Amino acid sequence: MNDIDAWVWWLIGAAALGIPLVVTAMPEFGMLAVGAVAGAILAGLGFGVVVQVLAFVVVSVALIGVVRPIAARHGAQRPQLLSGVEALKGKQAVVLERVDGSGGRIKLAGEVWSARALDAGRAYEVGQEVDVVEIEGATAIVI
Repeated sequence: MNDIDAWVWWLIGAAALGIPLVVTAMPEFGMLAVGAVAGAILAGLGFGVVVQVLAFVVVSVALIGVVRPIAARHGAQRPQLLSGVEALKGKQAVVLERVDGSGGRIKLAGEVWSARALDAGRAYEVGQEVDVVEIEGATAIVI
């Protein structure tokens, strides 16, 4: 065991930290693995154990302190590209069959949808353009 260079041990440590990164999907393990690679580089350049450990700690803490808040902020943001029913809200549609509080049909995004007026007392006639405000199941709520 004494014949193995220190940089090899650092790389083994980095690989060992990569395993829980993949298994648990916790990016902190990846940041610690990068710190271990920094220790391996310094060991390969001939620096002492104290400098290697210091580099591991500094790089790991810096990555956790800088990258983690950025990743958390990006994870909390709403996606820029809406898909599914979220993408249909706010779109305009054309009435195919009279739409009132009890139902009707519209053409929305090239497809025929069942629709209902948001205001039960309001009716929209064939050919009229309406705005989709909500999707409830397979029914578009329009105004």
